[in-house]
Amino acid sequence: MISVIIPVWNGMPHLEGQLRAVAGQECGTPWEVVVADNGSSDGSRELARAWADQREEFHLIDASAVRGPSAARNAGVRVARGDLLAFCDADDLVGSGWLRACVEALGSTEVVSGVFDFWSLNGREESPPIPPATRQMGFLPAGLGANLAVRREAFDKVGGFDEDLQVAEDIDLCWRLQLDGLRFGIAPEAVVAKRGRNGVRQLVAQGYAYGLSAPSLYRRYRAHGARPDLTGALRSWLWLVVSIPRLGRVERRQQWARTVGMRIGRLVASARHRVLFP
Repeated sequence: MISVIIPVWNGMPHLEGQLRAVAGQECGTPWEVVVADNGSSDGSRELARAWADQREEFHLIDASAVRGPSAARNAGVRVARGDLLAFCDADDLVGSGWLRACVEALGSTEVVSGVFDFWSLNGREESPPIPPATRQMGFLPAGLGANLAVRREAFDKVGGFDEDLQVAEDIDLCWRLQLDGLRFGIAPEAVVAKRGRNGVRQLVAQGYAYGLSAPSLYRRYRAHGARPDLTGALRSWLWLVVSIPRLGRVERRQQWARTVGMRIGRLVASARHRVLFP
């Protein structure tokens, strides 16, 4: 069996679409869905309860004891029955062949990432699906928790997601699995449509959160070979400066907001952790 774990915190109005997308999967392998509610107050819990009452494959658990996606996912895994685990987010949409592709990929590797469609939910022109970053910090490949699958035995072996991390917990998990000698793969047929943020303030905040995580990961893994890209950081800062007069286009403004948030987050966390990771 493969268990789909969906952490949710105030996932309305998008949760319904994701539940329908998962329910429509034709996998060929028995499956279940565990919705791990992390303390929602917007009706997400009630919606998930209605699905659980109507469909025997769907289950709702209270995962509000510890806040954060790591804790919610771990809580979902604890009640899951599958020997395979697949993770997706409440506000995205899994593709029609997503679950089957995850199962097939896990036949030859312990942890696998799917690919992302960034256009269909964000009003952009159609483009090929994008795989996760295969290398970060000049180190190991990793996937995102919005489209990730792992064998249960491997997940339990490394202790699951680190609940001290609010962001980049998925990268940390992938790295710990590989450092333990397990295999990482990419499943190009496991497609998830990713919903982006549009507001400038939201994008700055999102970038800032991701920026805070990078120096922490670097401090954890520099002894294993993680390295800062100082040249890339300098180019990014220069791009931010020269782009200021040309922020009229919406897409450029969004990219600028996300990047400036990330870079500021990295500076703050570098000072906090006493490392150089700009």
